[in-house]
Amino acid sequence: MNSFGRLFRVSIFGESHGLCTGVCIDGCPLGIALSEADFEPDLARRRSGGKGTTPRMEADAPRIMTGVFNGFTSGAPIVIMFENADTRSGDYSRFTEIPRPGHADFVAGVKYKGFSDYRGSGHFSGRITTGLVAAGVVARKIIAPATVAAHIREIGGSVHWEEIIDHCVAEHDSLGGIVECVVEGIPVGWGEPFFDSVESVIGHIVFAIPAIKGLEFGAGFAAAQMHGSEHNDAFVSADGKTATNHAGGINGGITNGNPVVFRVAVKPTSSIARPQHTMNVHTGEMTILETPGRHDTCITLRMPPVLEAATAIALADLKLTGNR
Repeated sequence: MNSFGRLFRVSIFGESHGLCTGVCIDGCPLGIALSEADFEPDLARRRSGGKGTTPRMEADAPRIMTGVFNGFTSGAPIVIMFENADTRSGDYSRFTEIPRPGHADFVAGVKYKGFSDYRGSGHFSGRITTGLVAAGVVARKIIAPATVAAHIREIGGSVHWEEIIDHCVAEHDSLGGIVECVVEGIPVGWGEPFFDSVESVIGHIVFAIPAIKGLEFGAGFAAAQMHGSEHNDAFVSADGKTATNHAGGINGGITNGNPVVFRVAVKPTSSIARPQHTMNVHTGEMTILETPGRHDTCITLRMPPVLEAATAIALADLKLTGNR
């Protein structure tokens, strides 16, 4: 449903054009220093405003409602809320009749029988990732001194994406990309095989991020073309360090002390102003859809802090589970 984790449990809530979005974090250890200012660096990286991102501008100012007392986590559930202010809901009413190709409009309409909030894509919007980023800030404090850092590897198949984005904006189209995440400082032994292996838990939450369509650890799919003598990571020290890291820091679902490395594939944004030939599901007739509204040309540009947060959440739960 809308909750993730066993001991460090994160529940997201809200809709894109509703009153607010946010997150409830249960199971956070007590005594962790936490203030609203702690959230700003990661929220600023997720915020729109740059070339290729949506012109919708939200303050994303976090309000800690519960779970923090005198500047420290109290052990009670932490609720963090974000107000929605810059909304234009009228742009979305037509998508109940003409669902956007590639988007959740059609399946949401069928599954929820027309009762789901379609404004701004409702609960399916990338706006909901504000709560994930907020929970990630708390999770980073739990897994410290380990660090999580994500960066864009390529957009539209190119490592030089500035010009590609300009062209795509002019063509009213969108682009996908690849983002790599690296976790440093994780000790040997995190992960609970089989179904709570490190790959399983990270994969579970990563695929909950809107627009993620692929995931690979270490050498990933390239491993299928390698020999064992090439793929095997030879040990070079007694603490488990290896000469290569084709395994991506994980063996048997358990961290091996090397950096955890994985990459995700981010699909092109579904909402594009370019005309698309699709169906009006109310009339059963084919029509031309030009998507109005304010949308990201390339959601990959805002993905690194979201991916970092999701990874930190997964690792925080694994750490607490393994040390219970």
